[in-house]
Amino acid sequence: MLVNGIKTWAPILPVKRVVLDFSSPNIAKEMHVGHLRSTIIGDTLARMFEFSNVEVLRRNHVGDWGTQFGMLIEFLFEKFPNWEELGSQAIGDLQVFYKASKQRFDEDAEFKDRAQQAGGEEKYRAAWKKICEISRNEFDQVYKLLDVQLEEKGESFYNPYIPQVLEKLSSQGLIEESEGARVIFIQGHQIPLIVVKRDGGFNYASTDLAALWYRLNVEKAEWIIYVTDVGQQQHFDMFFKAARMAGWLPDPKEKKFPKTSHVGFGLVLGADGKRFRTRSTEVVRLGDLLDEAKSRSKSELLQRLTENGKIVDWTDEELEQTSKAVGYGAVKYADLKNNRLTNYTFSFDQMLSDKGNTAVYLQYAHARICSIIRKSNMDVEELKVSGNISLAHPDERVLGLYLIRYAEIVEEACTNLLPSVLCEYLYNLSEMFTRFYTNCQVVGSPEEPSRLLLCEATAVVMRQCFQLLGITPVYKL
Repeated sequence: MLVNGIKTWAPILPVKRVVLDFSSPNIAKEMHVGHLRSTIIGDTLARMFEFSNVEVLRRNHVGDWGTQFGMLIEFLFEKFPNWEELGSQAIGDLQVFYKASKQRFDEDAEFKDRAQQAGGEEKYRAAWKKICEISRNEFDQVYKLLDVQLEEKGESFYNPYIPQVLEKLSSQGLIEESEGARVIFIQGHQIPLIVVKRDGGFNYASTDLAALWYRLNVEKAEWIIYVTDVGQQQHFDMFFKAARMAGWLPDPKEKKFPKTSHVGFGLVLGADGKRFRTRSTEVVRLGDLLDEAKSRSKSELLQRLTENGKIVDWTDEELEQTSKAVGYGAVKYADLKNNRLTNYTFSFDQMLSDKGNTAVYLQYAHARICSIIRKSNMDVEELKVSGNISLAHPDERVLGLYLIRYAEIVEEACTNLLPSVLCEYLYNLSEMFTRFYTNCQVVGSPEEPSRLLLCEATAVVMRQCFQLLGITPVYKL
């Protein structure tokens, strides 16, 4: 591995192409901590599959269609008849604009009726595109901070496929009329899956069925994975059963592909045990949250470097990049280390602590290994070719045996769709390294060449774990 690279330890999975549907915010609405969980979990799953040589289609199924657009567009036309000349300035802060239009929609029946009838004309499509563009720019800023890659295929993309997909399901006798709506009755559920509303409009189920059909027949995906909160479990259960009734998917008992999975996650809670919000009961803006993580990380780093007299060894650029890596990494790891199904309490103090199972502790552990290698006068790259690793001491053996479990751990995390498995491995690895380093002298010992290689192997595996978790490793702290 040290000679040929960590990719030689990539597990072999039984699939070649996966669609990962994650993040998926609604256009014109703020990205909040719920989207943070979906984005972070989805990105890590994608990275783990990609490391395992699986082609991953990262899909951002944004909510860019529906009644709310009629509402926003009518409000835009009403407030700014010359909105095309003003462009983005007419809308300003999209969140404020959305709230104002929603208030008008709720209070004025005539406006509501106009909003529901809106559409068709080119001026409506132009306004819709403008609103989507402003929202996308805001999303992209967050994705850039998180270093997350996504390809958008929103609800509007699948809209043209809905009629033909529903026609296929109707011809199979799966869609029935019920109380004015068109539905699919699912065994084991008291309520049916509504695919066409009473007013003739489509909904989540109709869009999701069209998207699944597209992903199976056009994108030829073998495994389609949806990352959303656990509250949507029933919807996915019914929607997957409908697809099986249509013959699109095999019975899960057969353990065959193609298959679908819902990766559910719990809530992000505040210190009061309630849903995480700002003091004004607003959902927390993701950009603000990440900025604060970086700011806190930087102030703690500056304080520590000033106290130990090492501040002179750091450039402003190093301080900035390290604060960003530690701060953003702390937010990601605090989420990913938990079993995703459980709620977790958001606490900057806990996630930025350098004690216990935190990204900051792990960054220190990695930086310490890099420091040991730097202090040695030996050429590690030369040692990789000419040296050997000898595991004579019990703590060397424990560390060495745990390192070679890496592929098995990644395979388990992919198979069960649990990033927390990888986090647990990374934390245990750093603990085992600490024990090894405490009991086995490296620099200046007769075993220095072998132990340096063991240090390097640990650092390489830790860096790969960081990479899969979307965390930038730091080399000095």
